[in-house]
Amino acid sequence: MMTETTATIDPKEAAHFGTMAADWWDPKGSSAMLHKLNPVRLAYIRAAIDRHWDSDDHGFRPLSGKRALDVGCGAGLLAEPLARLGASVTGLDAAPENIAVAVAHAQGQGLSIDYRATPVEQVGDSGYDLVTSMEVIEHVADPAAFVRALAARLAPDGLMILSTPNRTPMSRLAMITIGESIGGIPKGTHDWAKFITPDELTALLEDAGLEVTDSSGLAFDPARGFTLSANKAINYLLTARHKD
Repeated sequence: MMTETTATIDPKEAAHFGTMAADWWDPKGSSAMLHKLNPVRLAYIRAAIDRHWDSDDHGFRPLSGKRALDVGCGAGLLAEPLARLGASVTGLDAAPENIAVAVAHAQGQGLSIDYRATPVEQVGDSGYDLVTSMEVIEHVADPAAFVRALAARLAPDGLMILSTPNRTPMSRLAMITIGESIGGIPKGTHDWAKFITPDELTALLEDAGLEVTDSSGLAFDPARGFTLSANKAINYLLTARHKD
């Protein structure tokens, strides 16, 4: 039974991202950085899916028959690829403006995605095989409650994948000092004090009854762009599942 009723959404954060809705799908617009990050995230997610369900890494629809929940979906940059991988996708976002853009874009792509301007704490259903939340936890009002809500929606044998910036001097330089001035990240997007270290996020997941099974850094290579890396100084991804 779901017992959470209080949303962890920060209204100021929701409003900030709502202003980006109109050009979310423009690779040169206010979400340019997300467009650059998305292929690397997808590569990590695909590898995690194949490991977790022992699926054919050359198959086109490894999520067929599975339900996916993407929390903080924006205008659908991750939700749409998950649908193409075969999942029945539900996408949540705090900004109704983003949901409106997501719905319209998915329809234009011929994709059926259940988009909702609903906090995860108020989602009545659970049992999702895959729960994703990319670059979201650093924007919520109560990270511990947010993680508990994610865990409550995850199926017993499900897979959770999160990504977030690390709280290091390097991330402050890369994502705020440079990123929010010349790097394609809108000013005011990040509060470095709310960034979460891998150890802190691991502890939150463990407190919610999950265990981390894999992690990777997201690094920037001037020649190749964003890549998966052992270096977690700027940004990282974590895979988790319910403890046995």
